[in-house]
Amino acid sequence: MTAQLSGAFRAGDRVQLTGPKGKLNSITLTVGATFHSHRGWINHDDLIGLPDGSVVENSSGVEHLALRPLLTDFVMSMPRGAAIIYPKDAAQILAQADVFPGATVVEAGVGSGALSLWLLRALGPTGRLSSFERRDEFADIARENVAAFMGYDPTNWSVTVGDLTDALPETHEPATVDRVILDMLAPWECIEVAAAALKPGGVVLCYVATVTQLSRVTETIRSTGLFTNPDPSETMVRTWHVEGLAVRPDHRMIGHTGFLVTARRLAPGSVLPELKRRASKSDYDDADVEAWTPGALGERGISPKSLRKRVREASASGNAARDREAADPADSVETDKLE
Repeated sequence: MTAQLSGAFRAGDRVQLTGPKGKLNSITLTVGATFHSHRGWINHDDLIGLPDGSVVENSSGVEHLALRPLLTDFVMSMPRGAAIIYPKDAAQILAQADVFPGATVVEAGVGSGALSLWLLRALGPTGRLSSFERRDEFADIARENVAAFMGYDPTNWSVTVGDLTDALPETHEPATVDRVILDMLAPWECIEVAAAALKPGGVVLCYVATVTQLSRVTETIRSTGLFTNPDPSETMVRTWHVEGLAVRPDHRMIGHTGFLVTARRLAPGSVLPELKRRASKSDYDDADVEAWTPGALGERGISPKSLRKRVREASASGNAARDREAADPADSVETDKLE
């Protein structure tokens, strides 16, 4: 059963309201509730039953466009415990890791569930996603965010709270995983356990934020002798302003958010041929390692109070979606038939 992605709005649906100046507000439709802004209000009941893409007026006559959020919209506005992977990077992860329907994928850490949603969509009902997260609160937020968007708890997705190096060997037999995606501060600590879990030819992909992390994880992958030569990259997106003959790049762009490093698992016993031209391996010492710690990297934590609030927000959204499907499963069944 899937969440309704088209058709008339229902109670429990998430709706994105866009005001005249382009300001976005995401709400979950609730019978009898009201959306308030500084320019007026809109009754949720006035939206329920309208087709997707409708324009409604608030109490002050200000028009708002009502649309179901795309997955891109949803992940940018959902409650967050940890920073999310931006859609531009998520798209590259799916492509560079070659995530396919039916694959078995390991993800660590789960963060707020943004990448989990993209992976679940790509894997389809026959694939399997195993996510690992060290913090209970982040795992809870991720579960609720996934339920809020999909309308149910996916049966082909598991979230394990614990350290990947300890938990992965307990959940997956050696050489049974197609893809391993590492989104963590020190992915080099998990390269060997990832290599043990991957099938020959499988892909490991690491998402890191800084050049020092990029250097260390690349050299770690290379030094194991278990993978092909790592392939590092980054993705930048520049939008354009187009109005008549006024055509120019926008003043702002989505620049650096992170680096992607990919490599493929070699067959047991295989030795990668030496490259004819290869950059020299740079040495690093304890002082360099200290520079890669969370504090030195400027990693911003989240206060326990703020984290508890976001857990409550994610839970409310997830429960509303589950209640919607439980109360009106027929609509979802019809949607499945149309799809």
